[in-house]
Amino acid sequence: MKTFGISILISCLLPFMLKAQTNLSSVLGEIERNNKTIQAQKQNLEVQKLEFKADLPVYNPNFEYDYMLGYPAEAGVLTDVWINQSFDFPTAYGKRRELAKGLTNQADLTMMAMRQEILLEAKQSYLELIFRNKLQQQISSRKTATERLLKDFERKLETGDGNILDVNKAKLQLIEINKDYQSNLAGINQLLQNLKSLNGGIEQDVVVQNYEEEEVLTDFELLFEEFKVLDPMWKFYELENKTSKIQLEHMKAMALPKIQAGYRYQTILGQTFQGFRVGGTIPLWENKYKVRQKEAELNFAALQWGDYQNEQYYEMRQLYEKYEKLYATLQDYRSVLDNISGIAYLDKALELGHISTIEYFLESNYFYSAYTNFLQTENEYHQVKAELLRFRL
Repeated sequence: MKTFGISILISCLLPFMLKAQTNLSSVLGEIERNNKTIQAQKQNLEVQKLEFKADLPVYNPNFEYDYMLGYPAEAGVLTDVWINQSFDFPTAYGKRRELAKGLTNQADLTMMAMRQEILLEAKQSYLELIFRNKLQQQISSRKTATERLLKDFERKLETGDGNILDVNKAKLQLIEINKDYQSNLAGINQLLQNLKSLNGGIEQDVVVQNYEEEEVLTDFELLFEEFKVLDPMWKFYELENKTSKIQLEHMKAMALPKIQAGYRYQTILGQTFQGFRVGGTIPLWENKYKVRQKEAELNFAALQWGDYQNEQYYEMRQLYEKYEKLYATLQDYRSVLDNISGIAYLDKALELGHISTIEYFLESNYFYSAYTNFLQTENEYHQVKAELLRFRL
């Protein structure tokens, strides 16, 4: 029997750089430019900012003109001209500007959070694609080796040196491998389609075989401090708490009297009257419950802010503990697999007749299963790490 002399397990651990590997940052950068949801949200952000600015101007001036004929005719003609301008209480304008600025910043942060969600999805698909490609290399190697083994068994059967049982075992093994091959290939195509969808329907030449080198995370508290500085939703809830206070102060200012100032000109029977007019509006009814509403909203914002801090801390703590366990398991896998050449020994043992065909397939499947578990652990490790570091996107 022809010797296969190559350790398939070890070959799976080596990088296969048939083409230049696509850089993750270039993939994410292109998706950020082309993603339809990000583009739509950017346009909506401009609409929101204009809406906030629309609430800043003072009221429109009011102009009235009366021209009335007297009866009887000797009563003459009455002409009356009014020009009025209403103003909120002066402190309201400063609070309104603060409020508009705060709401604008909150809209920016919402946009940033949405962008991070899309880029995280893209990154996770990219990492999953690396896993699928590495798995496909392993399956392809198994497929090639089993096809050669089957041909060798069939050739021996024709010359009378083999038996039909070995041929059938190899055929069944090849059916299982082909099933895995097609299933994994379908998974690769789905990931590429998802990346294309995230890229606004534009095809990307995504070629990835290996994970990019990244730092090892060693201190959770330092990581969480960085998260607090960079996470847009952390800033959003923090700012919302401040904005709610400004809204309350603004509503209290709106509950103060409004001021009216104007000019009046009047003529009747050849006599002219003119002068200034000053008045005010006392908002006894229209803001009756609005201040209390804003106080309730302020309390709600404070509770939301506290809830988000607590939720993110323990969610990240759990992810970090999972990351540490996966990292330790991954190191164990690597230390063992780097020193194993089990498939090569199995090939030799089968060639010399020391093991049967069924023993060969059982043992080789054990090694391939272990390597597949290693690839799955490696992928899960990078997925958890991507989730932990999403705030850096």
